Amino acid sequence: MSDTIKTASDMTSKHSAVSASGQRKKIGLAITRWILPVATIALMIWFAWQTPVFFTLDNLLSIATQNAPTFIVAAVFAMLMMAGYVDLSVGSVLALVGVSAGLALNAWGLVPGIVVGLAVGVAAGLVNGVLIGMLSFSPIVVTLGGLAAARGLAQYLGQGSIYGFPDAFANFGSDSTFGVPNLVWIAALVCVISIIATSCFPVGRQIIAIGVNARAAFLIGIRVRLVTTALYVLTGLAVGIAGLLQIARLNSAPSGTLGDGFEVIILTAVLLGGVPFTGGKGSIWRVLVGVWLIGTLRNGLILLDIGTELSGIITGGVLVMAAALEAARYYIHKSK
Repeated sequence: MSDTIKTASDMTSKHSAVSASGQRKKIGLAITRWILPVATIALMIWFAWQTPVFFTLDNLLSIATQNAPTFIVAAVFAMLMMAGYVDLSVGSVLALVGVSAGLALNAWGLVPGIVVGLAVGVAAGLVNGVLIGMLSFSPIVVTLGGLAAARGLAQYLGQGSIYGFPDAFANFGSDSTFGVPNLVWIAALVCVISIIATSCFPVGRQIIAIGVNARAAFLIGIRVRLVTTALYVLTGLAVGIAGLLQIARLNSAPSGTLGDGFEVIILTAVLLGGVPFTGGKGSIWRVLVGVWLIGTLRNGLILLDIGTELSGIITGGVLVMAAALEAARYYIHKSK
């Protein structure tokens, strides 16, 4: 009789321990899920408290405009990382796009300049896609090589800063439509298309499946090599659009500084958005919140007259925090 009571007591204790563990896991996952939007809102409130200029419509539109290229690339880059791949060359390719488009704009006019800019981005993405997607080269090695080569080529072609673009191109970068800057409209369009593509079409599930297990995805009929190559090409196209918008906003293409550190900002935003390096999960919505957080941080530091050196340190710290947050998600998810 006493053995039966003891067994029942042990089972009850074990069940209570399992329930408590499951509850802690749910709380931990909820915290990691909501910490990004909560932190973003808290940061905005803090900056608004520090300087009244921050929460004006003009300043919020300025944040959106300055980060329009980042929104565009991050939305597509997130899909690439969901599939378990990475592109470290986006900043250098953006510089090459800007310099090539700038030279073409000055030499041949508006339409050829835009076509050249987009073509350079797509070509860079296609090279990455073929080497990585089709030939199974290492994404890190290939895109690091692309980072060095594209930056060197941009500086060779640019030889300084390129300016004097056609008025229609420069005006587009500074004008607004219905009170919203043109660059914001373009970024919003790309982000909406990315969200719809991953949420409402099979390609979203295919990308996640590749990130979870590429071999298993192939066995169930997903064309892994083709999808991977297409993702790199789309990333190159996004960088092409972003590069054109960037030089239109600046009305110049400085080959030495254009796109400098861009890949770090993109990686930080995507990691903050919960997309791991290993792929297999992620949300474009959360990545866009990550972009807004970084843009808010950089804008607020400028308004508070904090030097660019400290701004870089803080951005690097945010990247480390993003990696720590992803590690926390992993351990909480794996905990029994």
